This record gives sequence, structure tokens and C-alpha cells, in this order.
Amino acid sequence: MIRRSRLKLGIGVSLIAIFVMISISLPSDDQGQPSSPTPEWSYDGETGPEYWDEIEHLGSACGGEHQSPINIIECFTENVKETVLNFEINYAPYTKIHDVLNNGHTIQYSFERGDFVIYNNERFDLLQMHFHEPAEHTVNGIRYPLELHMVHQGKHDNFLVLSIMAQEGLSSEPFQFLESYLPLQPQEKKVVHAGYDLNQNLPDILDYFLYAGSLTTPPCTESVEWIVFKHPITVSHEQVAALKVLMPTNNYRLKQDLNDRTVTLHVIE
Repeated sequence: MIRRSRLKLGIGVSLIAIFVMISISLPSDDQGQPSSPTPEWSYDGETGPEYWDEIEHLGSACGGEHQSPINIIECFTENVKETVLNFEINYAPYTKIHDVLNNGHTIQYSFERGDFVIYNNERFDLLQMHFHEPAEHTVNGIRYPLELHMVHQGKHDNFLVLSIMAQEGLSSEPFQFLESYLPLQPQEKKVVHAGYDLNQNLPDILDYFLYAGSLTTPPCTESVEWIVFKHPITVSHEQVAALKVLMPTNNYRLKQDLNDRTVTLHVIE
């Protein structure tokens, strides 16, 4: 009986010791509860743009000095006159769209490899395009109802983004094609594998603003050259509305300080 009692006592002490060790090893917050995962960023509330630098993991540049978008004030830009574009757009008449995704933040069309832009003698391959409603960049304080970003990546993990503003007016035939694959629920992806002429998304007049900035969503990487076309394209009110209902309300980041950067306006003569 004495041996059995000692055995039970030994087991009880061992279990208590294990429980204490496990409790000490669990990470906890200020209330003594296990820590929760880092929240996903969003466009409002405690995970909105003003908190991105706080909620993102180490390595986020969202609090950097050269962030995007910005308010472009034309009278403060440096004017550059060109007879031809100083960058080369190489979009085939039938660029292959691989898929379209509603990632919960925007509607994104991803492309098969092949189309690219040459800028400063460097090739930037087209990755994807997506939408912001209303626009992220403002021009002379004016915010357009829609902005299209065409994202390209260089070989050094740097980026070039073509930004195209859209104003409401006549219906856009290219947008009709894009929206034929909608609607999509959040996180739903649809394989497209169809040809699309991206050149139809470009404005008729190719004057543009150029500046160095960042991605406009986390991690807000700052190695981005922005080409923001001055003149908008036209889409119908119904086409803007079709995108709006599929994306978060006001999926845009507020303007960031220009700081020591220069914006140039390139006019094609």
C-alpha cells in the first residue's frame, strides 16, 4: 500500500510539472491569452491603410518615405517634351489572360508570360492588372471613379506600373470583354485562357506623369516606377458599378507625402 501511494503521488507531481512547463511555453498577449495570428489587411477599420505598417510583418515598407499613391499637381511637375515615348510597350494584339481572381481586395487578371515594357533599357514583364474604385492617384486634387493598374516586374524584383484613369461616359468594349468573366465571389478564381488586346486599354493621347514610388498595397515595396497617364479612358456608369459591387468599398489608399521626390510630365509632340 505504501509503494502504491508513492507511485500515485509521483504521477501527480509529474503531471503538474508538465502542465506548468506547457503553460510557460505558450505565447500570450497582455491578457495572458495565446496570441492570435496577424490580422489580414483591409481598407477600413483597425486593419485599414493607416494601420498597415503596424499589422504587417517585419519587412513592410508601408511607413516609408517614397510611398504611393500621391496627388499629382501639374503646375509643380517638371515638363519634358518628347517626339516618341521614352519607354516601349510590347503588347501583342492577343495577350493571353490566364485567369481572373477576386482576391477580396480587388478584381485581378493574370497574364501568361510574353508581353512586356522596356524602360531605361530594362525589360519589365507584364504580370497582372487590377482595379481601384475610386482611383488611388489624384490629379490636381481630382479623383477619378476608377483606376486600372498594369503591373510589370523586372529581373531585380523591381516593378513598373502603368496607371490608367477612367471617367464615366461611353461604354468600353474592352471592359465588356473583361466583365464577361464576372461576377466572382471573394477568393474565387476562374480560368480564362483567352486572347485580349491590352492596347485598347491605353488612352488615345499618351502624355504621362513619371515618378518613383511604391506598391499601393502591403508590403508597399518602394522599388516601383510609376507611369500615370494624364488623359483618362472612358467607361460607362454600369461598367464601373459592375466592378464596384465585387470589390471592397473604397478600395484605395489615401495619398502619401511626396517628400523629396520629383514628378515629371512627359508630353508627346
